[in-house]
Amino acid sequence: MLFNSLYLKQINSKYPYPQCVITPVVFLLVVIIAALPPKIEFQPIVTHLKNELFQLSGGILFNKTFTSNGTIPTDSVVVYSSVDAILERTRKLLGFNKNTVKVNDVWEQLRKGFDLTGYEHPRVDAQLNWYAKNQRYLDRVTDRGAPYIYFILKETERRGVPTEIALLPIVESAFQPFAFSAAHAAGIWQFIPATGKRYGLKQNWWYDGRRDIYASTHAALDFLQDLHRRFNGDWLHALAAYNSGGGTVSRAIRRNAEEGKPTNFWALKLPKETRDYVPKLLAISALIAEPEFYNIKLKPLPYIPYFQRVAVKSQIELAKAAELADISIDEMYRLNPAFNRWATAPQGPHHLLVPYENVDLFRENLARYKPEERIQWKRHIVKNGESLQNIAKAYGTSAKMLVKVNKLNNRELATGKNLVIPAAPKKLQRYQASRENKNKNSKLTTSPKQKITHTVSTGDTLWGISQEYNVSMNRLASWNNMDQDDVLIAGKKLVVHTNNRLQDSDLLDALIPATFSAPLTHATTRRVKYRVRSGDSLATISQRFNVTVNQLVNWNNSVEGETHLRPGQYLTLFVDVTRQSENI
Repeated sequence: MLFNSLYLKQINSKYPYPQCVITPVVFLLVVIIAALPPKIEFQPIVTHLKNELFQLSGGILFNKTFTSNGTIPTDSVVVYSSVDAILERTRKLLGFNKNTVKVNDVWEQLRKGFDLTGYEHPRVDAQLNWYAKNQRYLDRVTDRGAPYIYFILKETERRGVPTEIALLPIVESAFQPFAFSAAHAAGIWQFIPATGKRYGLKQNWWYDGRRDIYASTHAALDFLQDLHRRFNGDWLHALAAYNSGGGTVSRAIRRNAEEGKPTNFWALKLPKETRDYVPKLLAISALIAEPEFYNIKLKPLPYIPYFQRVAVKSQIELAKAAELADISIDEMYRLNPAFNRWATAPQGPHHLLVPYENVDLFRENLARYKPEERIQWKRHIVKNGESLQNIAKAYGTSAKMLVKVNKLNNRELATGKNLVIPAAPKKLQRYQASRENKNKNSKLTTSPKQKITHTVSTGDTLWGISQEYNVSMNRLASWNNMDQDDVLIAGKKLVVHTNNRLQDSDLLDALIPATFSAPLTHATTRRVKYRVRSGDSLATISQRFNVTVNQLVNWNNSVEGETHLRPGQYLTLFVDVTRQSENI
């Protein structure tokens, strides 16, 4: 249990002085000195001690004089849960402000604001046992949360809410910004789409505010404070409602009240996940309160800001922003995981989180670029009747480029599909001219057509390959003694006769940054366990998570050949979090 080593005596309404108060004066002085800020004058102690009598006995602090018969009135007894609590009371009695003492560690500052109740419940013990045995898990969570925890802590302090709430992302997402659930909850605070929209978090093709560290933290704390008010100041009820919904908790409270049962959190009949949810937060907080007692070492986290929010005022490619801030693209996405694409959204938000020490450099470099110079890629929404060739011509690029960039493998473009378009036709023309001059000046001669070998990769289609090499599908099939509808097998070798100038792969490398479709796929793909509901089919599930039916079958051998799914059956999905709002 929390504060096992500090459990206090249960006391009656009267305490015979000789039996109860046996604490040495020396210990009293140690407590007082420990409560003082560094370099404090001792004169205030004398003044306050004239009016306050301290007697300590196993954690009991008496702050009034005894009665004439040698007993202590009940209202003079204050029971404390820890030495820290006693020290805090001592500071207050002596008139010292704890905020005047310089803090160098996030954990130390967190402990100061701990204010939740219920730590002593057995359900907390069960969670504590697990966390105390998993030092490596705590290290990983600390590493992931390091960029965010200072900001979240400062916001909880600004609002005056218990600072344990700054640790809630550990329970929700283990501080993984791309965390995603079967209920479509996203981000470190795990907002479902509807609740996110209700609290002002935009969700579209470019951007998902539920993964925005700054915006989602404000929204989460707004939501929690609303729930706190709804449940009459009971934080445990509010936290339970954050997990399972306000209606669920309200019904559980009403049911218990009607049956004459207690209505505190511990007495409510709630979903199992919620019954464990609150104890997990309390357990993590207890461990951080007393890491030494649980034989845990917390990685030090300096009590300094990690990032600052900077206005950029227009759309900007994140690779360009990373370059201007002199940080890696991975660090840029770590601080700005809300962006689904290679750039910020055209309509905003026009803010980026930048490492604190790089802010001045970023602003200075950013000022050198006009808004139109900050973006090299455009988004095109396919209209009815458009073809790849027509779109490529309109943007001054090639169909081959669009196939490569958008990883297309279908013959027809679906109306409403989003295409990424390189907005650098002049650069393309310059590269082609340079290449032509290089070939003219070369002593080597090349034939107009070049025979090359293409090795089929998983997902390749004859149409996609024909577009990539700018040849017709009929010719490609003929060169390889195939029908156009033949299925391609990964590893198969295909012969392609193509024009050398158009076949140049260097052109794509020069124009397509590796991170144009960032964030990186491996970082944004999450394994999701989905429980089949009545009326579900492979088709509806694939549409819901933006995957294909074939992928569902490949990931779940148990559904191969089945015509109907069983309610309650579990499916495994590998979901790209950034594509869940792709067609919004």
